Amino acid sequence: MVKKNTDMATAEKMTEERQTILSGITPSGRLHLGNYFGAMRQHLEMQHRGDAFYFIANYHSLTALEDGEKVREFSLNIALDYLALGLDPEKCTFFLQSDVPQVTELCWILVNRSPVSLMEKGVAYKDKVANGFSPNTGLFIYPVLQAADILIYDSDIVPVGADQKQNLEICRDLAGRFNHVYGEELLKLPEPHIVEEVAVVPGIDGRKMSKSYHNTIGIFDEGKALKKQVMAIETDSAALEDPKDPESCNVFALIKLFADEEQREEIAGKYRAGGYGYGHAKSELLTLINEAFAEARERRRDLETRPDDVMDILREGGLKARERADSVMERVRSATGLITTYRELQP
Repeated sequence: MVKKNTDMATAEKMTEERQTILSGITPSGRLHLGNYFGAMRQHLEMQHRGDAFYFIANYHSLTALEDGEKVREFSLNIALDYLALGLDPEKCTFFLQSDVPQVTELCWILVNRSPVSLMEKGVAYKDKVANGFSPNTGLFIYPVLQAADILIYDSDIVPVGADQKQNLEICRDLAGRFNHVYGEELLKLPEPHIVEEVAVVPGIDGRKMSKSYHNTIGIFDEGKALKKQVMAIETDSAALEDPKDPESCNVFALIKLFADEEQREEIAGKYRAGGYGYGHAKSELLTLINEAFAEARERRRDLETRPDDVMDILREGGLKARERADSVMERVRSATGLITTYRELQP
C-alpha cells in the first residue's frame, strides 16, 4: 500500500548492535499526511530495529506557541496518533520531552559552548524568519536544544530528512567541541540516518504540505471534513475529455503515496486516455486515504476512551528516558564541575 524506505545495511547494523535510535516530533498542530510520510512512517518502521527513543518535543513548541492549552492539546493528540498508527511502547520508549528536565540542563551547558557564529548559520532559523516567524531567542538556539535532545540519551542513530541534516551536523560540532574541552568521548557523537526517499508531500495548494501554509490534509480527518480537504486540492483547468499528465498533477502525487504499483499504473493510464476528470482522481484519492487509515482511526477512537492508559504509557516512557538522561548528566556535571546536592536532600 505505502512504499517503504529500505536501507538494509543500516537496518542490519542497528538490529545486530541494538543501537539507540532517537527522534522527536513537535506538537504545533494536528498531524497531517506530510508528517506521516516525512517522519512518522519511518519511526514506526525503525522501532523494531534498535533501542528506539521517540519523544513529543513540547519544549520546542514554545518557540512558536504561546497558548498553553494548545500545547497540551497538541501534545496529547500526537500521543494518540502515534499509538493508533502502531507505535508499540513495548518495543520503544515513547515519552514527553518535558518529562526529562535534564535535557534543558544539558541545553544550557551546551549554549555556553556554542559560538554565536554557528547559530547564525542555521538555515532553519533563516527560513522561518523569512516566512514570518518572530525571531525570538528560543528559535535562534533551537539547534542547541535539539542537540541536547540527541546527546542526552547517548544516541547512535538519528533518522532525519535532508532538510534536518544541518542541525545534526551542528549537534556533532557541539559535542566535538565539548569533548575537546572536557574529555574525549564524554558525549557520544551520533550518526545521521538520512532518509533520502522521503517524498515532498504536496498540500492542497501545491506547495509543500505544512501547518504554516494552512494547506494540510489531516491523518485522522474523515467524513465531510476529509472530503472537503481533498476536493479543494488545486488542479489545472483541463477539461474532462482532455488527456492529462499525471506527473504534473498534485492529486496524483498524493495518490502515488498510497497506491501500489498496479493501482498507480491503472490510474495514470486513465489520466493519459482522457475522459477522466480531476474529480474522479480526487474520489480515488479519498478512497485510498480512508482505506489506509481505517484501522488506525478505530484504534484512536478506542484510545480516546482510555486517557489514563495513554498517560501511563507516557509516564513509563518518561521514567526510562530520565534514567538514561541521568547517567549522561552525571558524567557532564562531573566534568563541568557542577555540584549538586539534591540527591542527598531526598529522604
